[in-house]
Amino acid sequence: MSIEVLHPGLLTTVQDLGRTGYQRFGVSVSGAVDPRSAAVANILAGNPDGEAVLECTVLGPQLRFDAPAVIAVTGADLGPTLDGVPVENYRALRVQAGQTLRFTGPKCGCRAYLAVSGGLDVPEVMGSRSTYMKAKIGGWHGRKLEKGDVLPLRAPGTEPKALENRALAPEFRGRSEYTLRVVMGPQDDAFTPGGVSAFLSGVYTVTPEFDRMGCRMEGPEIEHNGSADILSDGIAFGAVQVPDSGQPIVMLADRQTTGGYTKIANVISADFRILGQLKSGDRVRFEKVSLAAAQEALLAQRASLRLLRHVLDG
Repeated sequence: MSIEVLHPGLLTTVQDLGRTGYQRFGVSVSGAVDPRSAAVANILAGNPDGEAVLECTVLGPQLRFDAPAVIAVTGADLGPTLDGVPVENYRALRVQAGQTLRFTGPKCGCRAYLAVSGGLDVPEVMGSRSTYMKAKIGGWHGRKLEKGDVLPLRAPGTEPKALENRALAPEFRGRSEYTLRVVMGPQDDAFTPGGVSAFLSGVYTVTPEFDRMGCRMEGPEIEHNGSADILSDGIAFGAVQVPDSGQPIVMLADRQTTGGYTKIANVISADFRILGQLKSGDRVRFEKVSLAAAQEALLAQRASLRLLRHVLDG
């Protein structure tokens, strides 16, 4: 059982929920930029939440299946088709041997996630199948997919016939403006009151400079008290760095493990599902919330995934 890559798309990589426990050695966590969409794809396909999936960015790949399979596509709507016939996101789909999955182009969002029942048969590196391209580890030979690659699949653990009616309403829909909730700090005291006010009241636009490492934005200047530089410290997923330019950079899955710019805030984990779908031209506001509210939002999101699996598993 395998998938042949007829065309790799813009950037398609193998990702799971990340490589944890190695940042102190300089190894990034990596993993899905939109971890909720990756988990939902796996639930629809009858896999564990952390099974490896394909993360497809903006322009999706063309993939031919050499054996029957059940798949699910979630996250961004990149226009999936099966042998030229449009198919729905957020639904378990049966694919026959010889059929080709293509993506016609982005309709909303940035990253789609493709799960295959049974999972991708790629080796674990440091406990994860995620691709970390900078270090060339994990995933498929440590790189993005290329034309001619053949990805082996594992046999599904659930009878495929039991999966075909799994479906839910798409969770990501395009908007004219997005709101990202943030917890302030750890260096919010390095900014003037006016700078903090600009950050929390302004509208920022995602620039073309966005990738799996970070997302640059442009908008009202976030003024520092003094220097933008600090002694390097750890960087979390969602950290909002502000260099000398006064323009925010939100760090993503392949971020460096440490950095020397002031961080005014951190996007809460529950909103990574929005952060991971932002693309060039999208407009964003930041909303301050308490640490307790951030924790409650994450717990609620985890509970909703457990409920979704319980309902679909019957």
